[in-house]
Parts: sequence; C-alpha cells; structure tokens
Amino acid sequence: MRIARYTTGDDPVYGLVDGDGTKIAEVSGDPLYQRIELTGRTTTVEEVRLLAPVIPRSKIIGIGRNYADHAAEMGNEVPAEPMMFLVPNTAVVGPGDPVVIPPITKEVSFEGELAVIIGRMCKDIEPEEVRKVIFGYTIANDVTARDLQRGDGQWARAKGLDTFCPLGPWIETDLDPQSVDIVTTLDGEVAQDGHSSDMVHGVAELVSYASKAFTLLPGDVILTGTPAGVGRVVAGQRVEVEIAQIGTLSNPFVAAED
Repeated sequence: MRIARYTTGDDPVYGLVDGDGTKIAEVSGDPLYQRIELTGRTTTVEEVRLLAPVIPRSKIIGIGRNYADHAAEMGNEVPAEPMMFLVPNTAVVGPGDPVVIPPITKEVSFEGELAVIIGRMCKDIEPEEVRKVIFGYTIANDVTARDLQRGDGQWARAKGLDTFCPLGPWIETDLDPQSVDIVTTLDGEVAQDGHSSDMVHGVAELVSYASKAFTLLPGDVILTGTPAGVGRVVAGQRVEVEIAQIGTLSNPFVAAED
C-alpha cells in the first residue's frame, strides 16, 4: 500500500496511491495515528502538490557510513556499530520542493537513501521484532554541507540545515528493505547505483540499535545510509533518487535569496 500526503490548495490530506503512481484515493484521518477510511474523493497525482509523506513530531535518526563503498570513497573506516546522528524536523521538505543552499556553505553533496518510518512506540526492541513497529518506507536525500561537516567535527549543522532532508514521494508499507536498488541521478546522469543488500547493518539491526538509545515514536524516521557515488550539487541542478518499488524523489537545488 502506498500512502501519500498532499494538498490541492487546502489543508493537507492523505490518500492511497494506485500501483501506477498516477491516481490518489483520499482517506480520512492520519494513518500513523488512527484508523483511516476512504472518503470517496479521488484525484490524480498531477493535479495535487505532493508533500513530505511524514513530518516527524519527534526525530529523524541518520546512520552514517552504512555502506562500505561509501565509507571507502570518503576515506573512512566502516564503524563496528551503527553511527547515529540526529536531524531536526525543520530540515524536511517534500518531493519537488527546492533544497535551499544557504551562504554559510560552499560545498553541498547529495546522498540518496532508503528511509524507514516508525509506526508504533517502542524501546529496547530486538531485531526479530522490528517488523512489527515499522509503518513503511520512503525515499530520502540526506543532503550534506561537506565544508561544515569537516569544520565542525560533528554533523548537526552539516546535515540539519533547513530543507536538507527531502522525503517522498510517498510511503510504501509493503517492501523488503534489503532488496531494493537505490539510484541517484544529477541532472539526469546516474551518480549512485547501489543496492540495500550491501548495507553494513540491515534495517532490523538499525531500528533495534536505535531503540536501545532512544524511545522510538510513530512518525520517527530512520535514514539508513547511502551507497557510493555521492557528489557535489550546486544551485540550478536537480537531484532525483529512485527506488523502483517506491517511486522517485526529485528536488531542485537553489541558492538562498539575498
């Protein structure tokens, strides 16, 4: 099942997206927190503005260096345990929304990733129980200001700037997270072509590990790491991240207005 969050000019609503990714059947309520029912209203994807499928009320947990090839291209070792960082929810934007490059950074990179959406509150959960607390999956671009990352010595500013966490285009609830291709293009040219089976730490391990540190709440997002091929993006370019079983997340990059 694919669940989109969108607007036609009024308040945001949720809907079920058909298998072709072209039509949306509106539902009542927020599927993360309450039972949903079809309202009988339908529209097409082209007629609406898709929004980020979830705006975390609590947190976004990023995972660094979770693909050996990416760690190697950055000159880093693979960590023995998942390397976690937090991203503020003010970094989230939706499909088609611009990623705004502020003047405080001169070196911005894209990072296409699979993202996990938590559906139930949990703490200290074991890997074999993780599937019970996952609501679904979406696509993320873990945009990073490399110069700030190097200069700060930690990742909060570099990955948490406003608009630096595009999510979308919708949530897929039925997915094998270790069996998807992650393909990122820059202005139509393939830059990343990875597979989730190459994760150092799989989704079940990541969710379990995160839950040992933090209570996970409905709507929390876990970014599972990026494969090799990350690169610089500048204002005027467009980055698209595709996971065929979900869809394509496309965002233009623009310079902040003076």
